Amino acid sequence: MAEEGQTPEESLAQVNSVTNGRLQEIRFWVTIMKEHALFIALGLPCDQTDLIAQAQAFAEQFETLEERVRQVTTIEPELLEEIIAAVRALIAFQRGILALMLQCSIRPSIPPLFVDHITREAVHFLELLLNPQPPLSTIQQAIRRAVFWLRQMKEHIEFIIHLLDPSERLLINQAEKLLKVFRKLLETARDLESMSESRPLFFNAAVRFIFEVNEKTAILRDFKATAHELVVLCRVLSTVPDPLLTDHVRREADKFLKEMEEFKSLTNVCESMRASQ
Repeated sequence: MAEEGQTPEESLAQVNSVTNGRLQEIRFWVTIMKEHALFIALGLPCDQTDLIAQAQAFAEQFETLEERVRQVTTIEPELLEEIIAAVRALIAFQRGILALMLQCSIRPSIPPLFVDHITREAVHFLELLLNPQPPLSTIQQAIRRAVFWLRQMKEHIEFIIHLLDPSERLLINQAEKLLKVFRKLLETARDLESMSESRPLFFNAAVRFIFEVNEKTAILRDFKATAHELVVLCRVLSTVPDPLLTDHVRREADKFLKEMEEFKSLTNVCESMRASQ
């Protein structure tokens, strides 16, 4: 049903836009889940053959789902339920791995925070599957999403520092400078998220902050792209297990930047609301 003031054609275009956006979102995250399972398989101790086999099975399952979602134009209910079930199972598996690590029952080459990090992203994906989100339309939604992604970006930098050889002092120094920036951005985002609970009619300081986040994330994305290139060319000393990992974190930064584009339209909304007061 068309909204008031919309023609049927405009209403249909809006529905198609949301549907296409949801399909792209699912395609992105299914690939991310597949790669998370691969990283776990790579990081587990070689004597944990059962756990490695489970991780590889998850990678294969999501690879199959990845191929299916690439071939469809809409996500049918049956396929959606399969994806939801797979994500729930992956979350349970990752939490089980983390519990074993915290209990010192296994000692993988990946840190506990990494497993918590990828589990957080799986939970985020599950929430998107269960509660389809329209394009971000309020500053409150934008700040909430920024809090999620800024935490992920901050931890990406921490993981990169952890993986670099101590002799890579210049790269580590660059990463540490970025880490300071993103720690401060995350703190500010959490403050603004709390303030936004008062539901102001406009919040232009938060809009300005979103643009600052966009600028800093672009810098981080470029740093990640450079790091990936160095790994691929064997021009950096590190314990990165596979170039897929550096490409993975770069793509997530690109995803964050793409979502930031949705926020830009909020500037006019906030300004128009301010002008009407």
